[in-house]
Amino acid sequence: MTSLRDQVEAAVSVIRSHWKQEPGYAIVLGTGLGTLADRIEADLKLSYADLPHFPQSTVEGHAGELILGRLAGKQVVALSGRFHRYEGYTLQQVTFPVRVVRALGAHTLIVSNAAGGMNPHFRAGDLMVITDHINLMGDNPLIGPNDDTLGPRFPDMCEPYSRALVELAESAALELGLPLRRGVYVALTGPCLETRAEYRFLRMIGADAVGMSTVPEVIVAVHAGLRVLGFSVITDECFPDALQPADIAKIIATANAAEPKLAALVTRCLEKMD
Repeated sequence: MTSLRDQVEAAVSVIRSHWKQEPGYAIVLGTGLGTLADRIEADLKLSYADLPHFPQSTVEGHAGELILGRLAGKQVVALSGRFHRYEGYTLQQVTFPVRVVRALGAHTLIVSNAAGGMNPHFRAGDLMVITDHINLMGDNPLIGPNDDTLGPRFPDMCEPYSRALVELAESAALELGLPLRRGVYVALTGPCLETRAEYRFLRMIGADAVGMSTVPEVIVAVHAGLRVLGFSVITDECFPDALQPADIAKIIATANAAEPKLAALVTRCLEKMD
């Protein structure tokens, strides 16, 4: 069985055979950032199916390709489509692309997701910059033997989301006239949504928004030495005493309506980044 480092090197070798640039910035085009792909001046697009050891996206709306090019004057690598634990992948598989973009040269990771808003001040359609997270997936992508060349055995998590980048995002939102919430994101495996009792519990332990992704990717990003900026699109209101059955079509429509705002915000953030 090949090691994780060998698997990463195999994927990087294929990418490098087509594209020689070094992207300083990596973007996971999750919910809320799908249209950002259209803003990238792409030099190259590679299907995940053509990259060794990459899982395949099975969720509707996740294109499943690597986009390499420029955005806001920066060299970027964008992951159009992510993977989830509920699809049956291990967290090591879910986070494999983060290892690859780090090996390509990225020093900053921008992630986005759709989330249910539990903070009573949040409303569907709001954008939230993630200030911290809670991992309730019952798993961790770093479990198992540690390769010290990829990161430390015990990575510190006191600041998984760069405070400087959170402030930069808030400044960018102000310049664009976009309201931007800040809050703590909690990750569960899914794919079912939460019960009323679970929403009450999650709110009690300090979470503002809940979803099924992002946290494993951020853990690996921190392990690999990347600084991270994260955003959530609040797609529905998860207030236990006024909870309604989830309307998936409405949730998707809310996410789609928020995409231009979040794409503009991320573009402005990139413009302001060092």
